[in-house]
Amino acid sequence: MRRRAALNVLKAWLLLALLAGAFGGLGWLLGGYATASIFAFCVLLAALAVYAYADRALMGMLGARPYALAEDPILSSTVERLSAKADVVPPKLYLVSDGFPRAFSAGRGPRGSALAVSTGLLGALPPAELEGVLAHELAHIRSRDVLVQTFAVTLAVSLVELSRIGGWLERALLFVLGPIAAAFVHVLLSPRREFAADREAARLSGTPHGLTDALLRLDQAAELVSFEASPATEPLYTINPFEQEGLARMFDTHPPLGERVSRLRGLDPTWGERRDAA
Repeated sequence: MRRRAALNVLKAWLLLALLAGAFGGLGWLLGGYATASIFAFCVLLAALAVYAYADRALMGMLGARPYALAEDPILSSTVERLSAKADVVPPKLYLVSDGFPRAFSAGRGPRGSALAVSTGLLGALPPAELEGVLAHELAHIRSRDVLVQTFAVTLAVSLVELSRIGGWLERALLFVLGPIAAAFVHVLLSPRREFAADREAARLSGTPHGLTDALLRLDQAAELVSFEASPATEPLYTINPFEQEGLARMFDTHPPLGERVSRLRGLDPTWGERRDAA
């Protein structure tokens, strides 16, 4: 877990260095050393803003509002209990008024993050499954996956939305900027992060079956409830909620659901015997 956290911090620094170098090089071509310094400095300021405020920006963009304790005290107490086991500061809770069941996290890591759940998730999952999903998101926070995800999604969404300023050139710009945004996402985010978060969630909740059943239920719900958001936000969610076509397919960073379920069930060697006996 510590190695993954260190690797994620390294990825964030490498991304920052790459962007600063790219914009600095552009500035050099346009106006020499002075312009290059200004461009690189602007990149550093933008990165600092993302580090400090991207979680709130993403929550607002996805329609999440601060969660009130009175709305569901059990949710807050569950998050606090799991956070203590994961050795992270309890994240700020947000609620999305949406029938589509989903959860996502954003922020800097164990000492500063935000976690959002939708009303559809709270209504669809029984307590054990909800605990598994919350543990999965807290695992991302503990390993600082959330830091890289936040940077990657913020950059990808910015590039995709940038294509909208092109007017009649929008499709052409999206044809260029979409693959660039997707490339950044895939370079920074490996599907292995989901397997690792699943294992950690099983440890935090004490069983792999709550999360396993939740993943299967969420996958079924995705076929029944409509969902709309920027495809570039795909890495944030517990499962991929988008149809596997067009632009959304380019941003798919989740491993196959069947493999995730198989690995989780495999964490309990006696599960197969109990299933056969039943």
